[in-house]
Amino acid sequence: MAVRRFFRPKVPESRNRQPSHFTGSITLTGSPPLPEESPPHSPFPCAVELAACEAEMAAPMLLSAEDVLRVNGSRRFAAAMAAASPFASLADALLAARRIWLNEVDVNGWLEAFAAHPAIGTTSPSVSKWSKEEQSALSTATDSTAQELAEWNARYREKFGFVFMICASGRTAPEVLAELKRRYTNRPIVELEAAAQEELKITELRLAKLFSSEPTVPSTTTEGPATQSDKAAGSSNRSRPPITTHVLDTARGSPASGIEVHLEMWKDSSAPPSFSNKDFSGWATLGYSVTNNDGRSGQLMDIVDNIAPGFYRISFNTRKYSPAGFFPYVSIIFEIKENQTAEHFHVPLLHSPFSFTTYRGS
Repeated sequence: MAVRRFFRPKVPESRNRQPSHFTGSITLTGSPPLPEESPPHSPFPCAVELAACEAEMAAPMLLSAEDVLRVNGSRRFAAAMAAASPFASLADALLAARRIWLNEVDVNGWLEAFAAHPAIGTTSPSVSKWSKEEQSALSTATDSTAQELAEWNARYREKFGFVFMICASGRTAPEVLAELKRRYTNRPIVELEAAAQEELKITELRLAKLFSSEPTVPSTTTEGPATQSDKAAGSSNRSRPPITTHVLDTARGSPASGIEVHLEMWKDSSAPPSFSNKDFSGWATLGYSVTNNDGRSGQLMDIVDNIAPGFYRISFNTRKYSPAGFFPYVSIIFEIKENQTAEHFHVPLLHSPFSFTTYRGS
């Protein structure tokens, strides 16, 4: 849905206030409605790590404005989300967040949210735990890359008047630097919308963390999603999640970008998934992402040393990518055994309109 906005923004008060460079009008394009053939759970961009929290929720989630401000620094967004709660599920909260951010929050609200973020790659002790987790892959940057990143951050802020916004979860320092340089060439109005879309990805990621770390009812398990997330924050020997994927378009001979991907785990302990078992209600979502220009998905799950053994399903929304194709979507089910929990599982998809192939990569 296209929304016409007229504005003369003022950058919110902050310690690092910069003058805004935007006046006039802009047409902002939100995400289109989800197609009818989409799977039951709505896919959202960036590494939205659900950690099966929807399956564990027994009551609606009530959010206060203070809760939401941990997720997104816009006071208008926080107030609107609090007014829209309680949410029956994380999926409902994500849909509300997308609607409010794209259709109800004005440019001043966007800039206020941007101002709540540290510059990408900042290592100050004042940086929040969530920001550190989202930028954990940048911690291995070489001194030269870190210096170049800092220099380009300064250039970007001088040109656009706000901090460079990017959903850095699962991205390396060279990848972030390359994206910063690419977006630096944008016109200010184009870059404002790009930054707003990245803020939305971060918001969705943090909403998932908020839901998983603050369940509405006490958990009877000794290690829930929040504990797993805490373990993943800088304590893993891995540099990437245990399960990854990428998609190649074999008809075009190029990476397939923009394909929605979600990862699920079988949670029904009474019976494993099988060819004769047509009841798919036992799957619990771990994460969503969208393939980038290289055909690679973002982070679909936490980075942990040992993945839980069991059955996993990774699904690709091929109908949206190839509307005239034969396959509306592709789902791949695989099993990780007890003696494989420390291994890495790369499950790529080689896709064309009338065929697909997969294999276990490295």
